[in-house]
Amino acid sequence: MSEVHTGGCLCGGVRYRATGPLRPVVACHCIQCRKTSGHHAAMTSVPNDRFAIEADETLVWYDSSESARRGFCNRCGGNLFWDPAGEERISITAGTLDGATGLAIERHIYTAFAGDYYALPED
Repeated sequence: MSEVHTGGCLCGGVRYRATGPLRPVVACHCIQCRKTSGHHAAMTSVPNDRFAIEADETLVWYDSSESARRGFCNRCGGNLFWDPAGEERISITAGTLDGATGLAIERHIYTAFAGDYYALPED
């Protein structure tokens, strides 16, 4: 049987399911990720054909740029998804996955925009 990963927001208004392996986590320090997460965004990813939203009662989408939209819960404020336009994948905020994930941060991107209150790994 294939791996099944479930997750959702804090209040449960949004629930999702991803099947198969997830991409290792990428930590993004860009301004948009910092503003939407309050720190940096740690995201995994899965192809669209292995992803399903199972509950969307409180899901809202925000067009954060011409190249992507972001999915949030309009009740608890959960930052859930980053959906790049024209790509057949969705990025999932790793902290919204249920239980142990077995994932690890693979790399950091847009580090020039990192906050001055934390240190980046030496690698």
